[in-house]
Amino acid sequence: MDIDEYNGYCGALPQTTTVVQWRGSHVWKIGGKVFAIARHLKEGQLGITFKASEFAYEILRDTPGLRPAPYMASRGLKWIQHYGEPGLPDEELKSYLKDSYHMVVQGLTKKQKSELGLKIMTGKGRLPRGGGNMG
Repeated sequence: MDIDEYNGYCGALPQTTTVVQWRGSHVWKIGGKVFAIARHLKEGQLGITFKASEFAYEILRDTPGLRPAPYMASRGLKWIQHYGEPGLPDEELKSYLKDSYHMVVQGLTKKQKSELGLKIMTGKGRLPRGGGNMG
């Protein structure tokens, strides 16, 4: 996945915003909260960082081409950085980016979700996995 594909994918998720900060990182947010970060690393590769569930974090952290995200993981946060080969196939990486988005949405208050036009789900509270307008 290149930076344009990353930005296109994250930008297609409902109510997302982006900013370039932190040494040229493309930072994607929902409700002002970060769910994905990408920037070119010293090695020349594109590093894509995303929030992971505890289960996914345990599996992914030892996968070749992936690592606990520098800075975030050192503070106890469950974030993974896709930084090299073989890493994840693009479709699987997109799935983890979408999961990161959903985890961050679930951390928003009901008021924030309502202001963003996102449905507040009952039960487990997970938003539908499909893209497009959820409001």
